Amino acid sequence: MPTDIRVVGGDELLAHTRGLHSVYVDAFCTPPWSEEQEKAVAFVGRLPANARRPGFTAALALRGGEVVGFATAWTTLAPFPTDRCYPQATAALGPERTMEWLCGSREVDELAVRSDARGNGLAAGLLEAVTADAPDGRSWLLTSVRSGRAMAFYRRQGWTQATHPSPDGNGIAVFLGPHHPARSRVLPAL
Repeated sequence: MPTDIRVVGGDELLAHTRGLHSVYVDAFCTPPWSEEQEKAVAFVGRLPANARRPGFTAALALRGGEVVGFATAWTTLAPFPTDRCYPQATAALGPERTMEWLCGSREVDELAVRSDARGNGLAAGLLEAVTADAPDGRSWLLTSVRSGRAMAFYRRQGWTQATHPSPDGNGIAVFLGPHHPARSRVLPAL
């Protein structure tokens, strides 16, 4: 059965809350992420507020009407957020680059594909769907360095790692999208 990727607005996304929760659990409550089930509940709980964020966009991968993947994104506003993992991004980039490179850009918040639907280009398609119309090509995301698979995936998609955390397997990495104008200013890892 073919899988369709569709860009959706907040109302349509919220109509698929049960499927989004299921995909989130499948993608993030297993290694290497190993998140607690409460994180999936918190994700679904944040969706109504996130859907009202400026520049919000989402994409669904649907197979026979069932959600098998999703991506959510929005515009990062100034001042730069200070909750979740954002302080780590600011510490790694510095306040000036954080403001210049990330604020006003399309921020990919979540990207997940059900394990039995992987290997078919769905994650790449979802990522492209939520960043294709990013303002001036400016898109970014952060991910945990615990997942070498995720880090390698973003590199294969043409994303540039802008921060280089310690190699101890902890922390986050900021990636700039393939068309982000600041990519050429990223310093290589030591």
